[in-house]
Amino acid sequence: MANRESNKKPVLLQILPSLYSGGVERGTVEIAVAAAKEGFTSIVASSGGTMVPMLEAEGVTHIKLPLASKNPLMMFYNSIRLSFIIRKRKVNILHARSRAPAWAARMAFKGKRCRFITTFHGVYGVKGPLKKSYNRVMTKGDKIIAISNFVADHIVENYGIDRSKIEVIHRGVDLIEFDPERITKEDKRKQELQWKPQKYLPIILLPGRITRWKGHDFLLKALAEIPHHDYTCVFLGDDKHHNQYKIELLEEIERLKLRGNVTMMPNTPNMPLAYAMADLVVSASTQPEAFGRVAVEAQAMGRMVIATNHGGSAETIVNGKTGFLVSPTDPKEMAAMIEKVLKMQEKDKLVIATNARKHVQKNFSSKQMSDRTLVLYNQLLEGEE
Repeated sequence: MANRESNKKPVLLQILPSLYSGGVERGTVEIAVAAAKEGFTSIVASSGGTMVPMLEAEGVTHIKLPLASKNPLMMFYNSIRLSFIIRKRKVNILHARSRAPAWAARMAFKGKRCRFITTFHGVYGVKGPLKKSYNRVMTKGDKIIAISNFVADHIVENYGIDRSKIEVIHRGVDLIEFDPERITKEDKRKQELQWKPQKYLPIILLPGRITRWKGHDFLLKALAEIPHHDYTCVFLGDDKHHNQYKIELLEEIERLKLRGNVTMMPNTPNMPLAYAMADLVVSASTQPEAFGRVAVEAQAMGRMVIATNHGGSAETIVNGKTGFLVSPTDPKEMAAMIEKVLKMQEKDKLVIATNARKHVQKNFSSKQMSDRTLVLYNQLLEGEE
């Protein structure tokens, strides 16, 4: 795909704050590895993290820089270092995936023959002129990648950017990792020992860190509306810096008399198994998800999924065919949909599960994300844009 007329490998440099687990980080690694396989010299700069060995094992170079810092002096230092790297490594494409690194990059590549790309991985707060000015650096790329149409609309509405400058490339799911056929009965048995669900009751799973906008309290209100409480609900995620909210949730569980039905578990590295354990996966976000990875991963695993009808989830679920969408402000509607899904016949669930898996295969695979990103890189290299 890349232009090889000069027999010189094009050089890609991606920059982001760190390489610990997360959607931004996984996407960066996937693109870095795909680019290396396609013939690019693939480099990633970050402050480091647990995913660095994954990169290096695939022939990707990692350069450690304090790119997580928002300190203006440190950002200036990073710009000097990046300028040196761009010149020394003869970087052709500089891809910034976060604001602080983008500022350093913006200062670094001026005057150099280097194409600049940014990815909006979310919708940044726009309250106040300083905040908006800080965010605006993400609009300065030759091309802007938005991870959903929802994010693209946000960029146009808030920054006045022409839509033609924006490329919507949805985030992708690894369909080899998220394959229900890979989960064994023994895997499930071991997971049951950890979760200790009530026997013979369906499991409702809400994955996501313990933070208000993920909608744990919204789901609790919905669960309280369901008579008999014939379910086990698992809140799966860590409470980093949100311990007060976790305390409030525990108190709400007690107040609603749901203690025997709702449990809170820490995050797991084996999300495919977590999904496979669930009869129903819920994404209850009260604010729009930029993309909504949970809804897509759940569909890839052939799970029944209910999501709140806004943001990226409204793009990734075909309502009534691959999953279900409900109002983000009406717990009773959520409760009614939960009851409906749990009472569905197995043959009807199988139809939806099959549709859901095919839907993700067709539209939201990590390979599609990588392929479309590499096409964009090559268009810029060839001067087609």
